[in-house]
Amino acid sequence: MQSRIIRWGIVGTGHAREFAKALGALPDARLVAVASRTQEKADDFGREFGLAHCHTSVAALAANPQVDAVYVGSSPRHHAEHALACLRGGKGVLIEKPFTINASEAEAVRELAREKGLFCMEALWSRFLPATRDVAGWLAEGRIGAIRQVIADFGFCAEWDPKARYFDPEQRGGSLLDVGVYSLAFAAMALGEKPVKISAQATLCPTGVDEQTAMVLGYAGGGLAVLSCANRTRLPHRGCIVGTEGRIEVEGFVWAHGATLHRDGEAPVVVEPKLPLPAYSYQATETMRCLADGLIESPLLPMSEVVARMRIMDEARRQIGVVYPDEKATGV
Repeated sequence: MQSRIIRWGIVGTGHAREFAKALGALPDARLVAVASRTQEKADDFGREFGLAHCHTSVAALAANPQVDAVYVGSSPRHHAEHALACLRGGKGVLIEKPFTINASEAEAVRELAREKGLFCMEALWSRFLPATRDVAGWLAEGRIGAIRQVIADFGFCAEWDPKARYFDPEQRGGSLLDVGVYSLAFAAMALGEKPVKISAQATLCPTGVDEQTAMVLGYAGGGLAVLSCANRTRLPHRGCIVGTEGRIEVEGFVWAHGATLHRDGEAPVVVEPKLPLPAYSYQATETMRCLADGLIESPLLPMSEVVARMRIMDEARRQIGVVYPDEKATGV
């Protein structure tokens, strides 16, 4: 059981507000510091959450002896840069999805974390929700037999704005990196980290990033994953794992408020857990558990899976023709 207080710092003041609120629900967590691009933004965030340390550089936050762990919630294009700075400063990191922009960056972060013996995890919040944990348990127990197919889609319709982060290549926009990570992670939970075949098709928007992408992944055991994501198309948002002895259905699998186990010849088993804590709290709890146990990775979301997923997205982007500005230098 987590007992000691973990003192958190946050990089970024936009999306990070939800994570800051989630920390407030955890008795063993203290948010003590923030880093933002400007002093004004850092101070505003600090006043909102009662923080004593408001920095204008990630290096300053990383050097702060009052910080034990850092949530990197900045723009995706800066995730690797900011995570590496925090690791160099001796801080464990929880990095918002997408973990990085490509596998080369992901490997660099993983290797530095291992070299330093520091905790590192992707903030893929849906993996840590109670219903998702139930699904993972059913799979580990073999409740639906050998997995034959995974079907998962997640898409929404954002208002078109070429400067919005969803569509701006400078901000590393596109549906694959933004929300495709959820479908890919859902598939990995059931079929494993490394498909042997990857096929991707996409519709690109005028700025050159994908507004919808569909993928079919083939695995060595014969299983298939049929996955899709979108930011200008509302998709049903369903996840289904089909095995030789039944299936698991998760409506709204990203939020995972419930799941249903269908075993052949048996009555369905339904879990509808109410979330007693804010949804982002569960990934923070796992981070703090790992820190207390001296782990540098979480067994619930190992770094091997994160890097493998980045490689899949690299290949999918190669096939659909999405390359970000200056990305060639990063190894894609």
